[in-house]
Amino acid sequence: MQMKNALTIVAAVAAAMFAQATFAQASAPSRADVKAETKAAEKAGKLTPAGEGAAPTDKSTAKSTKTRADRKAETQAAAKKKELTPAGEGAPKAAEASGSAAARADVKADTKAAVKSGQTTPAGEGPGAPKK
Repeated sequence: MQMKNALTIVAAVAAAMFAQATFAQASAPSRADVKAETKAAEKAGKLTPAGEGAAPTDKSTAKSTKTRADRKAETQAAAKKKELTPAGEGAPKAAEASGSAAARADVKADTKAAVKSGQTTPAGEGPGAPKK
């Protein structure tokens, strides 16, 4: 009796899987439909550019008031001032890291004084030290 139940279950599962595949294919758009939609989106300028680019924005219909020579001059001036973003780096330039205001000798002297007065944590007893 158990063998008959097992075969019935296997047959039901197989029938369900084949039926699911049939329904999935029936509701999917054809390859020609997908190609037509892609061509229409390309003509409308709504496709995302290849690579890591952002989604396209609507193109402005306003004409530029600057000439090519003006734009070149502005770019050259920005390059001289080092205001241009390096090629391949989309993020703005990070602020330069500033060093400590105290001189190295002053820091060393402060540390020695803290060790002598017992204000420092002994080695191996800090918050990240392993427990014994």
